[in-house]
This record gives sequence, structure tokens and C-alpha cells, in this order.
Amino acid sequence: MAATLMGAMGGIAGGFALSFLVFDETGSTLASALIVVIQLVPAFLVPLIFAPRMDHLPRKPFLVAGDALNGVIYAALGVYLLVGSFSYIGYLCVSIVLACLSSFDELAYNSIFPMLIPKGREQKGYAVSSMLYPILKVVMMPLSAVLLDTLGVPVLLMAQGALSLLAALTESRIRLVEQPKRAEQTGLRQWWADIRETAQFLRRERGLRAIYSYMAVTNGVANGYAPILVAFFRTFPGMTALMYSLFSVAEFFGRTLGGAVQYRTEIPPKKKYGFAFGAYMAYESMDMCLLWLPYPLMLVNRLLCGFIGTNSATMRQAAVQCYLPEHLRSRVNAFEGMLYTAVGAVLSLAVGALGEVLDYRLCVTLCGAFSMAVCLLTVWRSRRAVRAVYEAEQAKEEEPPSEESRPKEAETA
Repeated sequence: MAATLMGAMGGIAGGFALSFLVFDETGSTLASALIVVIQLVPAFLVPLIFAPRMDHLPRKPFLVAGDALNGVIYAALGVYLLVGSFSYIGYLCVSIVLACLSSFDELAYNSIFPMLIPKGREQKGYAVSSMLYPILKVVMMPLSAVLLDTLGVPVLLMAQGALSLLAALTESRIRLVEQPKRAEQTGLRQWWADIRETAQFLRRERGLRAIYSYMAVTNGVANGYAPILVAFFRTFPGMTALMYSLFSVAEFFGRTLGGAVQYRTEIPPKKKYGFAFGAYMAYESMDMCLLWLPYPLMLVNRLLCGFIGTNSATMRQAAVQCYLPEHLRSRVNAFEGMLYTAVGAVLSLAVGALGEVLDYRLCVTLCGAFSMAVCLLTVWRSRRAVRAVYEAEQAKEEEPPSEESRPKEAETA
């Protein structure tokens, strides 16, 4: 948690500074967009190539080394900008390297974090984790704007480098006993065997496939209509950019409240599926009616979506990570990330194109209806299998102890 806090603080401030640096130096929105697009490539390729190998190795070194290298690169970039001139091609190359490190870090984090949470406290652990970034974003975004004007981009980047190095030092103190599965083969054969093992696992897991499919679609659609919301507030009479910015504040309060509720309230496993499905349907309904509401009700809408979204996401993460076999966790999480990236890219373009020919309000409504239909065809249609994922934690707790863990009569006597 402490390492995540430091890394996120530096990442938000550094990312804010770099977004302005690229536009200030190039004057091109296309050049800024290309930076974003090029970072999606490692997010797809790194998990595909390296996640199978990571399941056969300890994950902690990836976590520590990734943050350490990240810190060195950002600090070096800050020092360079103090004495040298900006190079767009050079920064493009650095962005690819940083995106690769980010992908490694995410894979290692998603694999290690469930192992550090005390048994039976998964929901509380993910509740705290899900609250960190929204709170930091609200605090750090305005602070980053002030620091950018007072300190400048190079100093902010060096500060981010220092925070990343501190995060790596903190992570190095984690005491964790990992038991990676030994590789039976080497090289490309082992990689292909791991890919096949993951595919066979997912082929059997209808519940996981349903959850991943719906989440990929709803996240992709949401990313797609984000620019449409900006266009709506820019063009619709009576709407302003400031009014749009208050959406983030409303969602922040909703997410904070939702995270607090998840931490304090434990939903019985038998009720988790019903709660999750109801939350998904409510969320899509909120999106469908968002732009048709008076502005005060729009803020209420976003607050409720933040509350619902955090509750359902926290519960889903805890359930899925508890359900996954430890020796497959990196590969399955990698598949999830790749699916989200690929579907998100396609749907973002499709929704953007739809916004060119339809009224913005109608476009967002159709997006919400499409996501709702996908939810019915996946999460509802496969409800028995999805319910098994959400109830896996209870099933594990009810399992009888194995022969090895059961005390012998003599020892008990």
C-alpha cells in the first residue's frame, strides 16, 4: 500500500507534467495522441510474451526491479531536460520502455497482492486498494498544476524518479514465500505449453469468460464515449467545461463512500452474484439516461455510479483473484489485460465514429444499452458459472482439511 501510494503520487504528477510538455514542444494534438497509442502496444505484447514465464519465477523481483528502473529513467529524463533540448522521437522511445516496465509491474502486483492479504480479508484489502488512486488523483491533479508552474517539468520528473525508487525500497522489504511452478520444458516449447494450459483453463471456466467479456465491453464503451461527453459539454447550450470537471468530484465522493462501505460491510458470498448483477444493470441504466437529465441530477448520477462501481469492482476483484489458481494467476491476469486493451481500442474507435453521425445524447444512450445487452448475454446467461466464481471464497473456507494438515491422533493426544 505504501509503495502504491508513492508510485501513484509520482505517476500522477509526472504524467500531468509530461502531457503538457509534449503539447508545448510539438503544438500537435496528434503527436500527444500518438504517445498514448504507442503505449498500448507494450500493454498487449508484454503480457502475451512474458506472463507465461513469470508464473515459473518469483514475482517480487519483477515488482522491485520495475519500480527501481522506472525511478532511474524518470530521474535521468528530468536531469536531461535541465541541460538538453526536448526530442520527440527520443521521448517516444522512452515512452515505450516505460510502458513495458508498467506492464511488468502490473503483472507482478496483480499476482503478489492477493498473496499478502490475510485469508478472509480479501474484500477489505481490495476496498482499501481501490480507494487509493481516486483519492490521490483528486489531491494530486490541482497540486500538480501548481508544481508545474512553480518548479517546472524537469524537477517534477526527478521527484517522480525519487518516489519510484522509494517505492522499490519499500517493496524490497516485503517478506513473501513464493512457490513458483517449475518449468518442465525450456524456451519456446515451454511458452507454448503455458499458453495452451491457460487456454484450456479458460475454456473450462465459463464464469470467468463471462465476467471478462462484459468488463472488456463496458470499459471499452466507457473509454469511447469519454470524448463524446467532452464534446457535449463544449457544444450544448448552458453547459461548460467547469461543469464537466465537477463530474470527477462527484465520482470521487461516490467512490470514496463506496470504498468505505465495502471495508465496513461484508456481503455474504451467497448474495454477491445478485449484488454484482444488480450493480451492473444499474450502472448501465445510469449511463443511458445521463445526458437527458438536468445538470444537478447528472452530478447525482455520477456520484451513484462512483458508489456502485467501486462496490462491484472491489467485490469482483477479490472474488476473481481468490478463485484463480496461484500458478496461473499471472497468465490469466495477462489475458484479462490484453482483452481489455484490444476490445477497448476497437470500441473507442467505433463509439467515436458513432458520435460523428448521431446526437451526442443518443450516442451515449445507445452505448449504455449495448453494454446492458452484453451483460445479459454473458453475466446473466452464464449466471450459474458466474455465481460459482463469487462463491469460491466460501467454498474454500468450507473445504475439509487435507490429510497432511489434519493432526494425527498421537500428536493430538
